[in-house]
Amino acid sequence: MMKTIMVALIGVCVALNSFAALPANQMVRVRLGNYSLQMKQIQSQEMDLAGVNLKSKEVDLLVTPQQVDWLKAHGFNIVSLTSSRAMSGPDSRYQNPAKVESALKQYAAAFPTIARVASIGKSLEGRDIWAIRITKDVAKEDPTKPHVFFNSMHHAREVMTSEVGLDIVDTLLNQYGKDPQITHWLDAYVVDVVPMFNVDGNNLVWTSDSMWRKNARGGYGVDINRNYPYAWNSCHGSGSSHSAQDFHGDSAGSEVETQVMMNFVSSIRPVFSISYHSYSEIVIYPFGCAGQHTPTKDVVEKIGKELASKLVSDDGHGTYTAGTAPELLYSVDGGDIDWLYGVAQVIPYVIEVNSSSQGFQPSYSKWRDKTITGQRAGWKYLLNRMDGSSIFGQVTNGNGLGVEAAKLHIRSTNSSFAQDYTVNPKGFFNVILNPGQYEVSVQAAGFQAQKSLVTVGDTRVKTDLNLKTARN
Repeated sequence: MMKTIMVALIGVCVALNSFAALPANQMVRVRLGNYSLQMKQIQSQEMDLAGVNLKSKEVDLLVTPQQVDWLKAHGFNIVSLTSSRAMSGPDSRYQNPAKVESALKQYAAAFPTIARVASIGKSLEGRDIWAIRITKDVAKEDPTKPHVFFNSMHHAREVMTSEVGLDIVDTLLNQYGKDPQITHWLDAYVVDVVPMFNVDGNNLVWTSDSMWRKNARGGYGVDINRNYPYAWNSCHGSGSSHSAQDFHGDSAGSEVETQVMMNFVSSIRPVFSISYHSYSEIVIYPFGCAGQHTPTKDVVEKIGKELASKLVSDDGHGTYTAGTAPELLYSVDGGDIDWLYGVAQVIPYVIEVNSSSQGFQPSYSKWRDKTITGQRAGWKYLLNRMDGSSIFGQVTNGNGLGVEAAKLHIRSTNSSFAQDYTVNPKGFFNVILNPGQYEVSVQAAGFQAQKSLVTVGDTRVKTDLNLKTARN
């Protein structure tokens, strides 16, 4: 009897392991009746969410045959089912790691006074992750210039995102000195772009699996965008099994790529960032766990909604939708924008480009130029917002030197809004606010605390703060 039970248990384990190992080789589109409930059910099964159509409440999933059976058994309305064999993979004109490296180096060579390219670190398999910096007099380090950061392709199969990143580079470089607005931005600010972050994963897209999403860890991969330490694995917003397409890794920040990104962001301390993904025509802002909002929601949400309103849907009807991940999709933990906001003091957004009609790898000839042209309104809006309501300046001591460890507490005098902010190296700060009146308190060890009253209108307000040495 015991032998029979053991054999049965072994059979169950083998079946479960086989289920985990089966590839997600079918694309299924389901129409949700109860959007919130059924999205949670989908997430509980660690299915690969490809994209959504919020207008029709339809969701695309990359699934195994067993998962298709599960969807049918649980009453999901299956609209269409396509074998991955019918998905041809990306057009060869899309970017790969070598193309991105070559393009960035050519840009830097062609525009040496305003562009500089550098590897910000190595991937798990030893590939360089390339970034380009664009600003006037790029060879000169100017701590007074705030940074804006754009990155593409946390997820390897999302090939359109690198096209958007490279178009940002191309537009800024070729229009500097011609377009007054772009010239102003590059004179006043620093733009950093990483057009292809997940270089190992993208290599796999071209060499073995056109639907590969994760990095190249151990043959199973880790979803880099579930691996950031902030709120990692905290709200069932990522997968715990190796086979899950949103597997969060064995520990917080375990992946080389994640560490490279965190180190780079920490070195530049950008004011804004956009992380480009595909597809769903949505703009996402922190936080990724249900019921949580940023302390500066009034600023973050307002900008996010304005950003979404600039982006026209692929069908030409309406614009993108903005919200947190739980509001639009489901909970996400360990995502980059939560870490960017919660640790690095960045105001970050995810933009999911293209609709479900285009998918991960749209026709290059039909959609590449149309997509990058449409996305310009978004990143230009964010650069333009740098000129909008905010305070900037430097905290200095009696000798005029920057106080690096100074902390600001910014409190609205006519609302409940409040924000804490640690200054950048050498005491510089750039804080985005809504128009209004604010009490700005600054303190640092060894100095007397100071308070200032600042009125913020529709433009930047210079607010230098000088601290006096504390009395003994």
